[in-house]
Amino acid sequence: MSLLTDLINLDLSDSTEKIIAEYIWVGGSGMDMRSKARTLPGPVTDPSELPKWNYDGSSTGQAPGEDSEVILYPQAIFKDPFRRGNNILVMCDAYTPAGEPIPTNKRHAAAEIFSNPDVVAEVPWYGIEQEYTLLQKDVNWPVGWPIGGFPGPQGPYYCSIGADKSFGRDIVDSHYKACLYAGINISGINGEVMPGQWEFQVGPSVGISAADEIWIARYILERITEIAGVVVSFDPKPIPGDWNGAGAHTNYSTKSMREEGGFEIIKKAIDKLGLRHKEHISAYGEGNERRLTGHHETADINTFKWGVANRGASIRVGRDTEKEGKGYFEDRRPASNMDPYIVTSMIAETTLLWNP
Repeated sequence: MSLLTDLINLDLSDSTEKIIAEYIWVGGSGMDMRSKARTLPGPVTDPSELPKWNYDGSSTGQAPGEDSEVILYPQAIFKDPFRRGNNILVMCDAYTPAGEPIPTNKRHAAAEIFSNPDVVAEVPWYGIEQEYTLLQKDVNWPVGWPIGGFPGPQGPYYCSIGADKSFGRDIVDSHYKACLYAGINISGINGEVMPGQWEFQVGPSVGISAADEIWIARYILERITEIAGVVVSFDPKPIPGDWNGAGAHTNYSTKSMREEGGFEIIKKAIDKLGLRHKEHISAYGEGNERRLTGHHETADINTFKWGVANRGASIRVGRDTEKEGKGYFEDRRPASNMDPYIVTSMIAETTLLWNP
């Protein structure tokens, strides 16, 4: 008699050429992820080979009940770490039957910016530091924290080891390996300042692929926490008080910034970002005002400032960039629940296309 785990891990390649494609999209809240699977006749290597598919948008908050059909357009393919074999994860965006992007489709506008010749020529690189908090199911309280109580003050937990300081490493390491298997350019992980909080980094990735990879990495993380019976939170300030919030620091460079004389280009780009500070803040995630207080390694939400090696700044430039006169900078303002399509494309638009 087969066990359930045997069937879950069944290798389909022994008996059929057919594969399973998990179509993934962003739901109506702009943060919830949805997915459903379909059978395809054989292996697929390019999104253009995949059929479009529809779903009931009235059940995801993306269409009215009397006209509920929404169409998924496949945009990026990743290997499926759950089903393995030739099975795939497919990042999609959503359109009306007439071919218009629905309001929650933020990828479409981002793709237009990233396809602009002035942006393409600069080969924008992104490295995104995605922070998140692991919560105990049903009680909405971080893993490793006593129910209704608090652990000791922050200090021992950042990049820590030990059962009294590090909580959830099995989930984190499973996610790390699953992302590598999927083909995501995940570059590292670490425990964060608040216990139960972790971070993974994606990049450097070029253009819109950075945002596709962040969304798929989030999807994989939520699937793993589902298996583990734990809830993942991307709230930018999950616990009020003297505890660090959660961000999605976005590291950025262009071809000109990476070449000789790049530091001057970086400073001009930062000046532009400062002029559009309010616009960026309004697009950088819900609830960010609870995180950007001027404390806990943040700048105040109403203040724009930059500095070298300053983690209390809006924009941080690394010592290596200053020393070498070229490199990248870090936008520390985005919240952990930001939409990477919005943030990456907005940074490119402001620094490369916008003229004050």
